[in-house]
Amino acid sequence: MVGDRDVLVIYDERMLDHRPDMQQPFLDGRLNGRIRNVLDGLGLEAKWSYPEHPGRVTTVYDLLQAEPVAGTRLEAGRAATEDELARVHTTSYIENINELRGQQAWLDIDTTAVSPGSVEAAEVAAGSCIKAVDAVCGGMAGSAFVICRPPGHHANAVRARGFCLYNNIAVAAAHAQAGWDCERVLIIDWDAHHGNGTQDIFAADPSVLFFDTHRAAPFYPGTGLLEEVGDGLGEGTVVNVPLPDDTGDLAMVRAFRDILVPAAAWFQPDLILVSCGLDAHRSELCMNLSFEGFSALTGIVQKLADDYCDGRLVMALEGGYNPDTVARGVHTILEVMAGGEPAEPSEPGLTEVMEISEFHRSAFAQMDD
Repeated sequence: MVGDRDVLVIYDERMLDHRPDMQQPFLDGRLNGRIRNVLDGLGLEAKWSYPEHPGRVTTVYDLLQAEPVAGTRLEAGRAATEDELARVHTTSYIENINELRGQQAWLDIDTTAVSPGSVEAAEVAAGSCIKAVDAVCGGMAGSAFVICRPPGHHANAVRARGFCLYNNIAVAAAHAQAGWDCERVLIIDWDAHHGNGTQDIFAADPSVLFFDTHRAAPFYPGTGLLEEVGDGLGEGTVVNVPLPDDTGDLAMVRAFRDILVPAAAWFQPDLILVSCGLDAHRSELCMNLSFEGFSALTGIVQKLADDYCDGRLVMALEGGYNPDTVARGVHTILEVMAGGEPAEPSEPGLTEVMEISEFHRSAFAQMDD
């Protein structure tokens, strides 16, 4: 039951200081001009606001205060060091990001940007994932969930993309391998968008198995094709599951049971990390999952962690831009991580049809009499 397991939840207010603002000036340059022209051409420049905003995580925190999940405890995070970031990002990239500390600037044509507090926020997001790994691998928590922003899975070794500056889950994986007895790390990404940055970082690394369910290309970022299975020595350790936009609970659960479960049995991970995006929820209009679907996926992943890693499981927030959906999704996931029974999703409307059928069936039976 909920409360039977110990779950560390990490939340740090320094991550709220990442807040690019269209009403404030950006560093002048070619990229600034290009993005302004794109937004102006779409008629959006005057009213566009940065989609990855602090409300995504404050709403989660507020819900957990209003409806605490038994078995969870909340702690602040910490900032990653440059050496910790350099395990997956190039030194030149880290230096370039550091030069933008205290400034507001665009980083990519896809509208990824920084504000004066963004560099520290990104360091804390990555460092909080490291703290979660330390807690789980050090026996201080059974599992952990990091309520982090900016997200990370689109950032690769040399480039910020998709609202991501540092690849939080990749930094955590590299730390687990460098600092703990985690030779093999399984990364699961169930965000609606393919984790292209994570795949790029570990594509040739046979010690990391990357499993990613996502809405198929040409949906952003347009990667994650079925044929992308890893490179060089890592061939076979990338498992992409590109899906149509109307994919719901039953298909996703089947993908996890029929593809992920045997892949994990083959790989025998020492630690499981999850890039936990909530934008596959039907309210986000990217895919068609329900909260029950996320509950079921969490149950499958938790069982894998129990079977192969002594329960060692760390989840980190990725996408999801409806704050209420993100909050309720995280709450649902934490209930299962804390020992609650996972939901068994069914076809939407099926339960209601069965109840209605039973109601009308009694009337038909009376007519037969």
